[in-house]
Amino acid sequence: MNRRIAKKLSNKLVLAVHCADIESTRRLLRAGADADRPDAEGTTPLYAASVRGDAEIAEILIAAGADPNRESGNGEEGLPLCAAACWGHDDAVRVLLAAGADVNLREDGGFGRTAIQWTTQAGFEQPSTRQILRDAGAFVPLTLL
Repeated sequence: MNRRIAKKLSNKLVLAVHCADIESTRRLLRAGADADRPDAEGTTPLYAASVRGDAEIAEILIAAGADPNRESGNGEEGLPLCAAACWGHDDAVRVLLAAGADVNLREDGGFGRTAIQWTTQAGFEQPSTRQILRDAGAFVPLTLL
């Protein structure tokens, strides 16, 4: 597949995920879209599904090869697990953890927040999500105890 076609498919895949269009997501993956390739803006399909809390599409993307530990965007986004956690999308958090998302991975190339830190930020408090992350072995900084 040439680069131009791959780029178009990636852009269409992220758009389908943003729109929660499961059938288009499946069709694009069957057509050869890379489940882990970002769109022109740098957004990965799995991040788009995670920030929306779409556990079903996240499962489809992971089954097609999306990396649950791949950071999305150019500084404005981050890790799929952090995105799902900060919005309290518990089902998506569970899917990502089951797929091997590193519960203690930091965003911003290792210098940002972890998923559990996002669950305690003002405006983003997510106690049920925080418990899921703790149960999965998240390191809880002393400031969160």
